[in-house]
Amino acid sequence: MGLIPTFTPSRRAILAGGGAGGLVLAFSLAGRNAAAQEAGKLNAFVQIAPDGWVTIVSKNPEIGQGIKTSLPMLIAEELDVDWARVRTVQADNDPEAYGRQFAGGSMATPLHWDQLRQVGAAGRAMLISAAAADWGAPADELSTEPGVVVHAASGRRADYGSLAAKAATMPAPALDSVPLKDASQYRIIGKPTPQVDVDAIVTGQPLFGIDMRLPGMLYATYEKAPVFGARVASADLAAAKAVKGVRDAFVLEGGEEFDGLAPGVAVVADSWWQARKGREALKVKWADHPTASQSSAGYAARAQALAGGAPGKTLRQDGDVAAGLAASAKTVEAEYFYPFLSHATLEPQNCTAHFHDGKMEIWAPTQLPEPGRQIVAKTLGLKPEDVIVHMTRIGGGFGRRLMNDYMVEAAAIAHRTGAPVKLVWTREDDMRHDFYRPAGFHFLRGGVSADGKIAAWADHFVTFGQGEETARSAGMAPTEFPARFVDNYRLDVSMMPLGVPTGPLRAPGSNAIAFVVQSFIDELAHAAGADPVAFRLQLLGDRGLVGEPGRGGYDAGRMAAVLRLVAEKSGWDQKPSEPRRGKGVAFHYSHLGYFAEVAEVAVGADGAVRVEKVWVAADVGRQIINPLGALNQIEGSVIDGISEMSGQITIAGGAVEQGNFDTFPLLRIDAAPVIETHFIKSDNPPTGLGEPALPPVVPAVANAIFAATGKRIRKLPLDPTQLAAS
Repeated sequence: MGLIPTFTPSRRAILAGGGAGGLVLAFSLAGRNAAAQEAGKLNAFVQIAPDGWVTIVSKNPEIGQGIKTSLPMLIAEELDVDWARVRTVQADNDPEAYGRQFAGGSMATPLHWDQLRQVGAAGRAMLISAAAADWGAPADELSTEPGVVVHAASGRRADYGSLAAKAATMPAPALDSVPLKDASQYRIIGKPTPQVDVDAIVTGQPLFGIDMRLPGMLYATYEKAPVFGARVASADLAAAKAVKGVRDAFVLEGGEEFDGLAPGVAVVADSWWQARKGREALKVKWADHPTASQSSAGYAARAQALAGGAPGKTLRQDGDVAAGLAASAKTVEAEYFYPFLSHATLEPQNCTAHFHDGKMEIWAPTQLPEPGRQIVAKTLGLKPEDVIVHMTRIGGGFGRRLMNDYMVEAAAIAHRTGAPVKLVWTREDDMRHDFYRPAGFHFLRGGVSADGKIAAWADHFVTFGQGEETARSAGMAPTEFPARFVDNYRLDVSMMPLGVPTGPLRAPGSNAIAFVVQSFIDELAHAAGADPVAFRLQLLGDRGLVGEPGRGGYDAGRMAAVLRLVAEKSGWDQKPSEPRRGKGVAFHYSHLGYFAEVAEVAVGADGAVRVEKVWVAADVGRQIINPLGALNQIEGSVIDGISEMSGQITIAGGAVEQGNFDTFPLLRIDAAPVIETHFIKSDNPPTGLGEPALPPVVPAVANAIFAATGKRIRKLPLDPTQLAAS
């Protein structure tokens, strides 16, 4: 395979693009940070060539969420071009040109919906101005068709390519002054559009970080301690260096930051297999480390002890929970647990680095390229401007590649080696040195009144952290539903120390909290003798927006609407007649998206669970940029969520016990359910879709299992032996 192509126009080329016979549009986006505004930096641009082809740079990392397609669609729509004549290219990391570049939080659409459409509209205005100047016609008499400026009165027409050079000399209008199309005029936005890389992906073209090749490139592996943070006590490197093809083996001291350079031993060879064989020949002794005393069994025992005492702190307290419980017609107590999870990206962590001419050049599948650049510079004692990061397509991120530890490792090895080096982790490396979705323990008490309403809710949440700070992604917000919807509500938290790295996994926090909250709501509905959908609608009530707009607010009306829709589309009132088959429902709000889902499951006599179908109802605002991409994201989220119900990462002696897909299973294609998706287009700004469809499916499946078997799922992963027919 050849080199991965990159598109890196210089600042001079951007400003002087018209002189090359084309038009380069570069605009300051209103949504960027104040420092970027003051510096007058550029962070989006379009190039129009004399032949009429339009090149649109995609500034953010592509991790499979379709951003390399959907964001250029916004520009192309308002520019009014033929999508078949558009090329999209991946930008390099360049905060001076693009502002912040990242993939995470389902934020691409909310951050760019207005600004990138304005970029396209401003470019269209400049092309119209160029034609008006050529023809001596008023600009307001001109219009456009895809790729063409038209003067209807005279019948004149000019394609964009012929106008590009002159348009480059026209003053750019202020972005907030350009008129935007009405949605009824859209030709590109809202049309199902295949991802721009799909042909290259299915034909095996080099797009991903793991595909990278450079002349004279060597390959590296990196051995780290099984116990997180342990240093190298001693290393016998002779046997590794004796392996055919091994060029070098050496110790890197590393530091204590999980997302920096970990202590370890590098092996560099002519091929990756030789590097791996050399690594297997290493004889390394690891220093003692306090985390070696930690284990999953120890966490569980500590959680039970903490739950029995006074909480560490109270995050929220409304009303009088004790009085509410005492006055309840029925009460329910339950303990819920969800385990650590690995991201299990199909492309293992990798990075190619080359230190030359005093600069470190990096090709990396990273979700946060700029923090990666900064930590490499800090680790190696380089100036940040001497670290160059090229972004490659990412073979699965899910939050894992928000951390750049693999980038630092590759850079440190290349800095020592001098030649281009590609570091590729093994699957075992990837699973045993992840930033895991944190485990959590919830000790719940709830009560329902005689008229079937929730009278009280108390959650003692035992999680991980130190002092006032929870471990990364291990917290729970005091506004988490059903807070503000139950008069007597209390959320307590207690924490225990953790030596295992954690981090965000797709729909961080929500992927676990929804399981607990929506499952316990089902328990209370059952205690009240109420239908689970009707019970939830009663809980939502006739409220509108609760709290402030944004992530902290909760629009009960929007949630009720998707709940009613999914109940209708799933035929909720028609219960499965077959034995050990049932439907379950759940909803959740996260990443600005409102989702309700119904799952239908069949549970075999041996306890094996098969999810037959999932219905999804979604409200992510008034517009779906790319319906095909939207369905991909929702279906992927549902499959991800179901898959998470079967996996777990366990800790013994401070080390991860699982190492590959034989012990951390993913859902197989023949076990994937039928997924039916329905959208409500509400009068709200468009929001992201990479994450919010995942959280509801987990409790929907758990509640369906209860409907099928009468057995409540309070602990994950699913254990078929507990569900077997008696």
